[in-house]
Amino acid sequence: MDKIKLGFAFLLMAAGIGGFYYLRDSAMVVRVISVLAGFILAGGVAWFTSHGRQFYAFSRESSEETKKVIWPNRKETLQTTAIVFAFVVVMAIFLWLVDASLMLGMKYLMGQGD
Repeated sequence: MDKIKLGFAFLLMAAGIGGFYYLRDSAMVVRVISVLAGFILAGGVAWFTSHGRQFYAFSRESSEETKKVIWPNRKETLQTTAIVFAFVVVMAIFLWLVDASLMLGMKYLMGQGD
């Protein structure tokens, strides 16, 4: 029964998207409402499936877990960002040097180096 409900939810989403293109001569607001209505109705149908209930439970648990996370303060965030930028710059210079030396070596090997 859940597969039928999920199939119907998929059809509702497709109908909402199809309505967007079918109503191409209408105002954009009407077209967007068509898509939103299709997705909201599909969500309502999917809600009553076992997968929908599992997804809701997963979402609720994920939200609770994010509240338990100790987020870095402003100073830690700025320090970490500075370290990442410095690493990127150093790595870019290193890769440029490797690339330039390989290019120079290839030119000498091919007899184009002066």
